[in-house]
Amino acid sequence: MNPFDSPFRVSLGSAVFVLGLVAFSSLPPLVIGASTGAVVVGFRVFLDVLTGETSTSESLWIHLPAAGYYISFAAMAAMVHFRRQMAAPIRAGVMGAALDFLANGCELAIRYGMGESFPFSGHMLVVLSLFAILRSFCVIGVYNMWMTKHVRSLAEARKEELERLMMVNSGLYEEMVYLQKSMALMEDMTRQSYDLYSRLVEGKPVEPRIALDLAEHIHETKKDMQRIFAGLSKLIGRQSGRGRIPIAELCAMVIRANEKYASLSGKAITFSYHGQIDLATDQLYPLLSVLNNLVSNAVEAIRKNGAVELRARLEGNGLVIEVEDDGPGISADDIAWIFQPGFTTKYDRRGNPSTGIGLTHARDISQALGGHLQLVKSEPGQTVFRFVVPTSRLLEAQTDAFQNEHPPVPPQGAHLV
Repeated sequence: MNPFDSPFRVSLGSAVFVLGLVAFSSLPPLVIGASTGAVVVGFRVFLDVLTGETSTSESLWIHLPAAGYYISFAAMAAMVHFRRQMAAPIRAGVMGAALDFLANGCELAIRYGMGESFPFSGHMLVVLSLFAILRSFCVIGVYNMWMTKHVRSLAEARKEELERLMMVNSGLYEEMVYLQKSMALMEDMTRQSYDLYSRLVEGKPVEPRIALDLAEHIHETKKDMQRIFAGLSKLIGRQSGRGRIPIAELCAMVIRANEKYASLSGKAITFSYHGQIDLATDQLYPLLSVLNNLVSNAVEAIRKNGAVELRARLEGNGLVIEVEDDGPGISADDIAWIFQPGFTTKYDRRGNPSTGIGLTHARDISQALGGHLQLVKSEPGQTVFRFVVPTSRLLEAQTDAFQNEHPPVPPQGAHLV
């Protein structure tokens, strides 16, 4: 509209500009104002040239003051922090109307200074005020409708996420019950297996029923583990496929698992890994078994606060991984016995001894891989275990027979030396 029968015009296009000024909060207001002013002037000049009504220079002279509206509005909006007022719609509408009125006044002042004449009257002020109010509250209305829709979308998304988390939590609680049952069953099986081993070593008669009971318990545990794995896979939403894994990532897995174990035990332990090794392996389960035994033993040895460090390096044709902790160390009398089956210095709260086969199991896995496990140093404040395995074995594909013979050992403390 041309309310004063002159090149000065008002339109709802300015409302779109104000909406963009609010929506694109990442851009400075003056950048938006100057860009919009340049585009508006260029478009109007293009239309005049296209219709052939005026020359390019004359059209540019006529429409150049229009950029003053957008630049002045943006400058004033930046000064009063107009974007922050959008949380209060009425106040933002009034402030927007005032800025619109003043910006129109700036454009009229520019045009007046360039020689255009306007009939300044109360009617002109009323027209400018009405258009300012109309455009400002139009912007506020559209903005709030958009925000309302956005908030509703977020609320729906959060509701769906909350429902999903509740289902996950319910599923995890169910799996935890089965896992606790399996842990208790495996602890009993470990003790029964060691008792069977002791009787066989001593040449004492063994009832066949004992072996059958163990087989039944193992079968039940296997079924529980399958059910737990299926349940967790469904909750996570993907099947976990095992392939080659870098040594650094494997050590990180061990550290993450034992960080949770230490936290659950009420201990403040700092874990670290040092090693620059470009080596990946299929031997995930046996390596996890050995490292989890060593690191969880270190966690159990530390009383309250301490540190556990994993170091990996290539030495000759072998991979060397050392696990060091700053716990109290192993007494000199016990060092010669730590790899013997059944030897333990740990007891639970009820006074029951651990089965003492954790380090024996880790040593056997090391030897099965063609390597070895040894205690390098143990004194108060420093205990170091060294695990060495040939790199040629790490590059081999892990066979199912080996997996079945040496399953992964989780970081549990009840059955580790």
